[in-house]
Amino acid sequence: MRTAIEIADAEGLAALSMRGVAARLGVAVMSPYRYVPSKDDLIQLMADAAYGEQDYPADPPAGWRPRVELGAHALWGLYRRHPWLAQLGSLTRPLLVPNLLGYGEWMLRALDGHGLDSITLFDIHLLIYSHVQGLAVHLEWEAHAEAATGQTEDQWMDSLSPALEELVSSGRFPTFTKVVRGFDDGYDLRLDTLFTAGLNALLDGLTPLIEGRAAGSTAP
Repeated sequence: MRTAIEIADAEGLAALSMRGVAARLGVAVMSPYRYVPSKDDLIQLMADAAYGEQDYPADPPAGWRPRVELGAHALWGLYRRHPWLAQLGSLTRPLLVPNLLGYGEWMLRALDGHGLDSITLFDIHLLIYSHVQGLAVHLEWEAHAEAATGQTEDQWMDSLSPALEELVSSGRFPTFTKVVRGFDDGYDLRLDTLFTAGLNALLDGLTPLIEGRAAGSTAP
């Protein structure tokens, strides 16, 4: 299991194969099949193991927001360590492994007891989860793109400079042009910054909904 995770961490999920795992372990090609029926089954086990790396404190911080922030940052940290993990599952076809449900349990407990009906509570949970996963998918995408093109993100953007300049100079997109021209030293895509800023904005917007209902609730 650990070997398969190491391969996916280093080379991406597309590089993972049962043959590759066997080669890394120095065993016969068919040996892994004695323990795992297929690559899909292996990936399920890998995902559960990766999500299981995160422990949540038995004594949670006071207040729903610190608890939610802890859970969201923990999930972001897992995706940072294992970029392939965010590629698995979607909101419409979720990945059902016990340790991912452990994250959901933590977040739902943080939001529970504030007068929210079950649908609203679960909607909020999914909004927060989709923010984290939605940014995290770009970690693996960038790794794939760099491997496929042989260019770093900066090199790729530099190669697009003539096309971008043509668009900016066309006069068709004045607001876009104004913003781009305002970059003193270019623009660096900072996913960690976007994650934190987006999470704060999301929780700021959700606070009246959560705390407004809590004020009229008799729940603890």
